Amino acid sequence: MNNLSSIEILSTLIAFDTTSYKSNLECIFYIQGLLQQNGIEVTLNFNAVHNKANLLASIGPVDQPGILLSGHSDVVPIEGQQWDTPAFVATHKNNLIYGRGTADMKGFLACAIVCMLKAKQQSLKHPLHLCISYDEEIGCIGVRGILEQLKATLRPPLLCVIGEPTMMQLALAHKGKTVFRATCCGEEGHSALAPRYVNAIHVASHLVQALQQVQQHLHHHGAQDHGYDIPYSTVHVGKIAGGTALNIVPNQCVVDYEIRHLAQDRSHDIQALILEKMDLHVNAHIQIEEINQYPGLKTSSTIQAVQFMQKLLPEDTSIGNISFGTEGGLFQAALDCPVVVCGPGDIAVAHKPNEYVSIEQLKQCDAFLNQLLMSIVQS
Repeated sequence: MNNLSSIEILSTLIAFDTTSYKSNLECIFYIQGLLQQNGIEVTLNFNAVHNKANLLASIGPVDQPGILLSGHSDVVPIEGQQWDTPAFVATHKNNLIYGRGTADMKGFLACAIVCMLKAKQQSLKHPLHLCISYDEEIGCIGVRGILEQLKATLRPPLLCVIGEPTMMQLALAHKGKTVFRATCCGEEGHSALAPRYVNAIHVASHLVQALQQVQQHLHHHGAQDHGYDIPYSTVHVGKIAGGTALNIVPNQCVVDYEIRHLAQDRSHDIQALILEKMDLHVNAHIQIEEINQYPGLKTSSTIQAVQFMQKLLPEDTSIGNISFGTEGGLFQAALDCPVVVCGPGDIAVAHKPNEYVSIEQLKQCDAFLNQLLMSIVQS
């Protein structure tokens, strides 16, 4: 067996620049090689142009339900950020490891790989699976390409652990997200004759007003989950682009907005409410396209899988919701299995310059995964 530690593997993973707009294949091939050298079965699932891949590794009796560990290989860009150390070099300082992706979420991947290497030396009564995806950071895109394969080849897992950074606390829920792009159409004309023409920015303003009205409705009358900092579904305008010159009536204005919804809400119901708030004449000048979506996650704290997890984690481990999205809802829907989110590192340092994970967090993750492994070892 290869005796690499999670810290050593993390240092190698950080060196691969897997920013979402770049290929992740060097990183995936490294992981594939490391696992296969130790006799672990690995399959790759490529995107259409073969410059990115998901990875699935399995150990143990695949005809049995098992444990699925899941994480993503891509990281967010560093452009425009001021780093004190090289972003793609793992820098050790004061018991912290700095580098892009240390917390989000190559720290967990490193620990999961170590767990897989250990599992190969054991006789398992249930299988252990590792799934690594691409393009999670830009809308959970990559994992969708492997979900059908997982559904066809795996028994529904006893438990799926998404290793996003939670400081090793246990998260059972997050909101879903749907992204829309509204193209508001108008008519070009001289601004001296502006009342004769449809102003695309004015059309967009009606849409924004409707979004604000729906947000107020959700705040006061929508479903509530007080496990979140914001306990209701939210509507947010993130980008507006329109107009060419002050003396030209604009013929186009593009509005990008999102709905982040509780698991019990449906984004399309909220979208329908938005459209109802607008005048039919205004609607005729708007074309709305759904750009991306991922479902929310909601796992009951009373199910056996969660109670099992609690026994493996320290007694003071908290259970709650997280504000950011994960691939968890997609796994839950596709595989019909319990999903929890638990991993090393702090989401507060993710996506920022000088991202880091503490060595103590990696040790806690190693200890948790080792206990998880021991729970499926033949006695």
